[in-house]
Amino acid sequence: MSVRNRIEQTLRQELAPERLDVIDESAHHAGHQPDITGTGETHMRVRIVSAKFNGLSRLARHRTVTELLKPELDAGLHALAIEPAAPGEPTRW
Repeated sequence: MSVRNRIEQTLRQELAPERLDVIDESAHHAGHQPDITGTGETHMRVRIVSAKFNGLSRLARHRTVTELLKPELDAGLHALAIEPAAPGEPTRW
């Protein structure tokens, strides 16, 4: 299973999102470091709307997602951009 699919599966299971987009941005980062060629799944963006974010600060939302995806980060995911929102909040996407 791909990194992208594992991230999506984990977040769907744990946060029951109304909306979820997991975007592989690895190709945009080729050459930023010698071992980052843009061919692997090294850079991901998560856009998520979940009721579980109601009442949480932006920092707490980021920590929630980061904690859930710690196994992916420990396994080599280099960068994770997180755009969390609660239902009804405006998003730029």
